[in-house]
Amino acid sequence: MSKWVQGRVAGTRQWTQNLYSLQVDAPEVTFEAGQFARIALPAPPGSREAMLGRPYSFVNSPLSAPHEFYFIIVPEGPLSPRLAALQPDAPVWMLPRANGFFTVAELPQTDVLWCLATGTGVGPFLSILRTPDPWARFSRCVLVHAVRHAEELTYQEAIGGIAAAHSGAFSYIPFVSREKHPGALPGRIPAAIADGSLELRAGAALTPDNAHAMLCGNPAMVDDTQLALAARGMRRHRRKEPGHVTVETYW
Repeated sequence: MSKWVQGRVAGTRQWTQNLYSLQVDAPEVTFEAGQFARIALPAPPGSREAMLGRPYSFVNSPLSAPHEFYFIIVPEGPLSPRLAALQPDAPVWMLPRANGFFTVAELPQTDVLWCLATGTGVGPFLSILRTPDPWARFSRCVLVHAVRHAEELTYQEAIGGIAAAHSGAFSYIPFVSREKHPGALPGRIPAAIADGSLELRAGAALTPDNAHAMLCGNPAMVDDTQLALAARGMRRHRRKEPGHVTVETYW
């Protein structure tokens, strides 16, 4: 257990029946926006390891505290129901260093940054967009958040704060696929890329010449969106082979 840093629950929020946010005071833990932590609780008796840990992306900016994580409860899961049940001041454990390359520092220079998310995949984008880095690197940032039901369009206050701080340089586009919702596009992100409706709504082009797309969400969205972008000549970005698409599968 010595490698883990013990923090304390600073607060929780239940957004819907299955969507929760967890705030953790653990100042020893450092990260770059877009990275993920490993959060743990003591494993059940008889387990091979003393701690049961899972990766969760930071939602807060590295410049703010406490740390915040946004997750969906998996009813049969070994950890998420326990995290959702934690009360303020309860102990929770984290590794001291974060991981991951889903960061602005890894991106090539271009004009527009597209942040395409489904569900809880919006979390790392909220962390990224609340730092100075993307605004220094790109002239526009577009946040797209696709959900099934309107109640899942969470963190509206945080998104409103980003919009107010970067007027004219930020666009927020929600999708709701299973009901009509004012201001939201219907359907799925890949189809809206294919028919041009996403660019029309954003007032910005999504092409290899002017854009980089970061994808974070369920595997179906990530795979289908990569295909839609590939049809436009946008390829996966790698350090040794710069491209136009950065991916983080998040489910």
